[in-house]
Amino acid sequence: MSGSLISSDIDFSAQGKHTGYLRLPHSVHRSAYGRILMPIVMLSNGDGPTTLLMAGNHGDEYEGQIALGKLSRELEANDIRGRLLILPMANFPAAQAGTRTSPLDDGNLNRAFPGEAHGTPTQMIAHYIEAELLPMCDYFFDFHSGGSSLYYPPTLLRGLGHSPEESAKLVDLQTAFDAPYAWIFTSGGGRNSTARTAMGGGNRKGAITLMAELGGGGAVSPEILALTERGIKRLLHATGMLPAYVPDAPNGTRELTITDSVIAYDNGLFEPYHDVQDEVKKGDTAGAIHLPETPWRTPVTLHFQHDGMVLCKRVPGLVERGDCLFQVGSDL
Repeated sequence: MSGSLISSDIDFSAQGKHTGYLRLPHSVHRSAYGRILMPIVMLSNGDGPTTLLMAGNHGDEYEGQIALGKLSRELEANDIRGRLLILPMANFPAAQAGTRTSPLDDGNLNRAFPGEAHGTPTQMIAHYIEAELLPMCDYFFDFHSGGSSLYYPPTLLRGLGHSPEESAKLVDLQTAFDAPYAWIFTSGGGRNSTARTAMGGGNRKGAITLMAELGGGGAVSPEILALTERGIKRLLHATGMLPAYVPDAPNGTRELTITDSVIAYDNGLFEPYHDVQDEVKKGDTAGAIHLPETPWRTPVTLHFQHDGMVLCKRVPGLVERGDCLFQVGSDL
C-alpha cells in the first residue's frame, strides 16, 4: 500500500465504463471534513494494455482538458481493448482556477513528483498519480500547452528510451501522434530518473511515457485542438486499444532538441523580432527589452546563441529578469 489518503470512487478492477472522483481530504474553515473532488473516467474491456491519459497538470493549459473531456463522452467500453484511465484535471485546484500552480499551496504539480502521501494537496496528488495510478500503466500520455505565458506549435516530447524495444515503441508512438515537431530529451529519463515531472514518474514506474506541448497563450486554437483530438486517437490505435479507428496518412514530424533559451536580464516590455517556427542563426537579434520608466534609454537587445528553429515564445509583453523569452530547437 502506498499510504495515500486519496481514495477513488472507481474500482479499477471492474469492467465497463465508470465515472467518478478521486477524493483528496481537505479540511478548511468552511468545511471541516471537506474533500477536493478530481474527476476521473475509466473504460475497461477485456485483455489489453492499461493507458493513462492526463491533462490539467498545469491548470492554465486547456487543449488537453477539452480533448480528454470530449473523449470521455465519446468512447464506450466496447470501443476499446484493455483499460483506459482519463484524468482531465490532474491538478484540480489549479485547473479550476485556470492557473499554472495551485491556489491552495502554490504547488506546481509538474515539479512535485514523486510527491508525498501526507504532504500539501499538490504533493498528495503527485504521490497518488505516481504511487497508485502509474504502476497499473503500460502507457502514460501527459498533454500540456505553453499555458498563459508561453506558446508552442504542436510538439510531442519524448526521451530516448531505456532499451532498444522501448526506443522503437517511442518512435512508433511519435509517428502515430503525428505532431509537426518532436522535442527529444537526449539525457536523463529511464527507470532511475530523478526528474520531478510526471514524465519522470512514468519512467520510474516503467510506463512508456510521452508528453505534448499544444499551443498556449491562455487561449484554445481550433486547429491545434483538432490535431490533439486526432493525435490521441492515433496513439490509442497504435497501442492496440482503439482497434476500429482508421488513421489517415501521417504528415511527418521534425525532431528537435533544445539548444538555446533566451532569458531576460532586465525588467521591461519585450519586443520580439521572431515568431515560433522561424529559422534563426547564432548571433541573430532575438528582440529588444524596452525600458518605459526611462524611455530615453536605448532598449536592451538580446541575441540567439545557436542556429535552429524557434520552438517556444513568451506571450505577455511585460517581462521580468529571469523570464524565458524563446527556446530554440536544433535538428536532432
